[in-house]
Amino acid sequence: MTGTVSFLSPIRNYVDALVPAAAQQDALTAARYRAFILPRLMGSLAALASLPVYLVLRGVPNEIEIVVFSWLITPILIVYFLVRTGRYETAHILSSLSLSALVVLVASFAGGIGSFAAIWLVVVPLEAALSGLSRVALISAAFSLAAGLLLLVLGMAGLIAPNSVDMHAAFAALAIVSALLYATGLGLGAASLVGTGAKLLGAEENRYQLLIGNMTDVIICCSKGGSVIFASPAAETLFGIPITELVGNELFERVHVADRPAFLAKLADAARSGDVRSLEFRIRRNVGAGRPGQFVWVEMRCRPFECASAEHEKTDQDVVAVLRDISERKTHEDAIETARLESERASADRSRFVATIGHELRTPLNAIIGFSEMLTNGGVKVSASAEVEYVKLINGSGRHLLSVVNSMLDASKIEAGYFEVVRERFVPGPAVENCVDLLALQAREAGIELRLRLAQNLPEIAADKRAFSQILINLISNAVKFTPRAGWVTIGASCERSNLVVTVEDTGVGIEQHHLARLGEAFFQTSSCRDRRQDGAGLGLSIVKGLVKLHDGEVDIRSRVGEGTRVTVRLPIGQSSDQPPAEPAKLAMESHRGNPYVSNDWVKSA
Repeated sequence: MTGTVSFLSPIRNYVDALVPAAAQQDALTAARYRAFILPRLMGSLAALASLPVYLVLRGVPNEIEIVVFSWLITPILIVYFLVRTGRYETAHILSSLSLSALVVLVASFAGGIGSFAAIWLVVVPLEAALSGLSRVALISAAFSLAAGLLLLVLGMAGLIAPNSVDMHAAFAALAIVSALLYATGLGLGAASLVGTGAKLLGAEENRYQLLIGNMTDVIICCSKGGSVIFASPAAETLFGIPITELVGNELFERVHVADRPAFLAKLADAARSGDVRSLEFRIRRNVGAGRPGQFVWVEMRCRPFECASAEHEKTDQDVVAVLRDISERKTHEDAIETARLESERASADRSRFVATIGHELRTPLNAIIGFSEMLTNGGVKVSASAEVEYVKLINGSGRHLLSVVNSMLDASKIEAGYFEVVRERFVPGPAVENCVDLLALQAREAGIELRLRLAQNLPEIAADKRAFSQILINLISNAVKFTPRAGWVTIGASCERSNLVVTVEDTGVGIEQHHLARLGEAFFQTSSCRDRRQDGAGLGLSIVKGLVKLHDGEVDIRSRVGEGTRVTVRLPIGQSSDQPPAEPAKLAMESHRGNPYVSNDWVKSA
């Protein structure tokens, strides 16, 4: 095998050098050129090389032998024409024409259509078939057929004498050897074409498999209605099922119901218009046996199917589509949109905070400045009773300022985790009663009745007593503030399993459902709060939630507009005083979706 390869290598290298540079750009085209050049050079050169031996054995050649040996120059000239011009089709046609002419000439002297030379007419179209060009094959077949008909007509007309020339055995042997060499050249050319084609096909298949196997995008071919004809291997990852289960089934069935109309419209539009169409939609991905599938976002780019396969005949409705998983991008987009909305809301909250705090500080400051100027102005006579009243107003305004500042400080300490919880054991009943007594005057002046409902024998709890009182004062104060005259506020305390349950329920204006989820955000006030222009910075519920969280408790708020609000606080009972403090509580500075402390359901008070 090595010797054969070494013997043929120079010949192959020489033939490769004769192939025009333009044809060498494509491996299959170069193989066709080699298949054309090799048999013609081998046959002609071998026959010419044997001419001296033939002359020694034969002697003086006759007319037909001279014609044949002269013709051997023709294939070499045609090869030269091809190498110089690169006109492959024309070279094939010239070769077929010259061979047909030679066969007619030899057969005319060798007995016509029945001579051994006529059989060469069959070689003419077979040789042209190696070109891979149907036009060349048809023209060569026409040459061969015309030559055969010409020999037949000449024979029937008696213009061809049987064996008119003495055919020497050496000439016949030379013809046979030439035929064998020519056939060998055709065989080598055909084998080269087949081998090159198989090699190119294998390389193309390997490239395809490498490309498709490593693509994360999914390539599918489907009908206008969404029936899958072909799917790339990446489809198994995207859809969570084997490709065999996907092919032949409707992709439409795996598309989210809300996205199906747009999906079918894009496929139909792409099949009809011939343009590229794109769509983002959701498809169902299987996540395991017995488990419900999950929907993921994909981007689809589709266009008409332009190439038919052996297994499926192309129709006008076929569409090829590329699907890409964009779930991560959608998550990022949602996060960006959420951040944008939160930024806008935070900006609005800051503006509202500045306005609220400005109002809370300016009103008492104006009162302090105004009444103090009246008291210090010697030119204005103020009675003793008026002075006392002014001093009380100044004192009340100062206390209000202190209350606002203390609320802000408490909120900041809770948010930063610096609020110190000092747990001690105490009975909650007296603490509740004390808070109610502190706010009784405020409630009486507002025309509101406070109702206290305490369960018998409440157990001791381990909590920060000051924080517990602040929770109750803030809740009761809010209830009184937003309850109209002749209403009432009910404060209750009871045990529920291992928790102390404290409820503050009012018959006030209530809270809109869409505001419930935001209750407890720092500086947030509902529209009813703002419409009533009540005092307060909107920190009360934020502080309540923060303090309850520091005690590992829960806050539940339920309300209905026009009927009132009920706030329920649950605090653990069985905690020792040496228990480590809870994690710092973060005040709600943003809206919380699915807030575990807020319920939108209405529960009638007991």
